Amino acid sequence: MTTKKSSDGFPDVRLRRLRRTQAIRDLFQETRLSPSNLIAPLFVQEGLKKAQAIASMPDIRRLPLAGLAKEVEELSDLGIKSIILFGLPKEKDGKGSSAFDEKGIVQKSVDEVRKHFGDKVAVITDVCLCQYTSHGHCGIVSGNKIDNDKSIDALARVAVSQARAGSDIVAPSAMMDGQVQSIRKALDDAGFSETAIMSYSSKQASPLFAPFRDAAHSTPEFGDRRSYQMPYANSREAMREIEQDISEGADAIIIKPAIPNLDLLYQAKKATNLPICAYSVSGEYALIKAASMEGWVDENAVMTEFLTAIKRAGADMIITYQAKKMAELL
Repeated sequence: MTTKKSSDGFPDVRLRRLRRTQAIRDLFQETRLSPSNLIAPLFVQEGLKKAQAIASMPDIRRLPLAGLAKEVEELSDLGIKSIILFGLPKEKDGKGSSAFDEKGIVQKSVDEVRKHFGDKVAVITDVCLCQYTSHGHCGIVSGNKIDNDKSIDALARVAVSQARAGSDIVAPSAMMDGQVQSIRKALDDAGFSETAIMSYSSKQASPLFAPFRDAAHSTPEFGDRRSYQMPYANSREAMREIEQDISEGADAIIIKPAIPNLDLLYQAKKATNLPICAYSVSGEYALIKAASMEGWVDENAVMTEFLTAIKRAGADMIITYQAKKMAELL
């Protein structure tokens, strides 16, 4: 039997030609990961004497200030030139005062990185109150409700204190309405017009944040965060959040979590020319880690596939707890 040929289909078109050997597959690979696109999250705990394991996030540790430079050096040697800092203070209060203390743990951490690395490492600082408040919420509480407008004033103070310490990029994650506008004005008024804002524009109320709350001691004392973090079922609302942050002066946007939101990454990539960052969150890390520890999946293979999918969907950069491990493979 003779197979009829077609100029626009099989057997003339054989897509497997481009998959025949590893060298050919490498040549035609469309999406590539690079250490320079990875951002490593680091937890620095005030008063800690030595690194402390985090039970829900195997191989991730809370760092003492004295151990921060060594960790950043290891990342830099692997080609990772960007970090995002999360501080764990000794003291907490209802207003999160230690978050904007000029001698706070994040401010000291930024200074420590600057002393050792100058401008060779891009320093991003998380702007939120949850690790610093006694109630564990991301904003100021008034009568068991989050007061949005008081919260954005506090967040602006945090951002200015971090910029003063030397942060390159402040990353507001509290999901308060108007937080980007408030922070941009405060930075400009304080003389930090060159400090960039990378806003958590679409941060969802996700159960995948649980290990982070364990790591950062930031579980809410009452209620939950669904009144300010957005519902994960609403893609149009997510795009409104992104559009609003852009209009308020964001220089880049973050979508969080990453894997459940590949569709939002794709939509955002089509809708804006701003740089897009995806945050592959603690739960994503923990799921892969737990399954690999049971021998159910190949950790390196799944990690690589997940991060590649995030990049393919539209992320220009990825915040990931697997940054070091991925860079070692690359």
